[in-house]
Amino acid sequence: MFKPKKIDFSKNKTFTAANRHNLVRIDNLMEIKKVEDLRNDYEEIEDFIRAIVEARKNGKPVTMFYGAHVIKCGLSKYLIEMIKRGYVTHIASNGAGSIHDFELAYLGGTSEHVPTAIEDGSFGMWEETGRWMNEAIQIGYKNGMGYGESLANYIHTNKEKFPYREYCVFYNAYLNNIPATYHISIGTDIIHQHPTADYAALGYTSGEDFKIFCNSIKDLDGGVHMNFGSSVQGPEVFLKALSIVRNQKLGANKITTANFDLIPLGNYKKDVSKEHFHYYYRPRKNIINRPTSLGGRGFYFELNHMKSIPYIFNRLSEELESGE
Repeated sequence: MFKPKKIDFSKNKTFTAANRHNLVRIDNLMEIKKVEDLRNDYEEIEDFIRAIVEARKNGKPVTMFYGAHVIKCGLSKYLIEMIKRGYVTHIASNGAGSIHDFELAYLGGTSEHVPTAIEDGSFGMWEETGRWMNEAIQIGYKNGMGYGESLANYIHTNKEKFPYREYCVFYNAYLNNIPATYHISIGTDIIHQHPTADYAALGYTSGEDFKIFCNSIKDLDGGVHMNFGSSVQGPEVFLKALSIVRNQKLGANKITTANFDLIPLGNYKKDVSKEHFHYYYRPRKNIINRPTSLGGRGFYFELNHMKSIPYIFNRLSEELESGE
């Protein structure tokens, strides 16, 4: 019988991240402030804001899936405030989203310079990130936890290692009783390169997070789901979760969804031919169109995260904390 050969990951050489140059640091995170008014350029954005306001006033969930670049854009403080104020009820990301968050918590910085690091094979080979995250996930695996809870619990029980934990999004979600789930693909994240990686633990904990995500989606009737910059993982995970919920007749029929990205989609509400590359852009169908076919509304906003998230935060602050 054919037996394919495997490379020995125990030979991978790791390096301390202590003196690493980080592009994103706690001292250059975006501060909470007033931002430009987008209403004149994006006529539908107020309709979307109203949907979130109505959802929260009615006790309906607002779920958010984001790609790692939301953290790399320095928006952690905005996400944390949205969690603390109850503007969002579930946050989700891919594995990279958890890694940048984790590095900010222990190192105070994240986002290495990939073009040079990939040349000598040092890219992603960070001892503390890989060892501690894998240790956290393996502890969580043994205790039946999900991926996000495993990381947050590890920080909570090892606070001395994480002097900057106040800037960690998933840790703030943990402290505020909001689910933070991470949906991984094996081989996509730098911690999978570490010699201590346990793929059974990684798969189990992320699988548990998928169940947690599905539980949040089941209550989405009258609620809102947002996807920021995740072009594959977010749309695919959301569509499968929605299918499970509807398969079990749990609801989530009339929902509002929105996708935020930099791809110019034109008339995103119109079907597009398989001959056009837009057909293969998953958020168009999996976030905007297909989930809202039973009711509700799907939006698309061609916006940089550094504009969209601060604007949404500011408008929700005005609408939900006006005292009316």
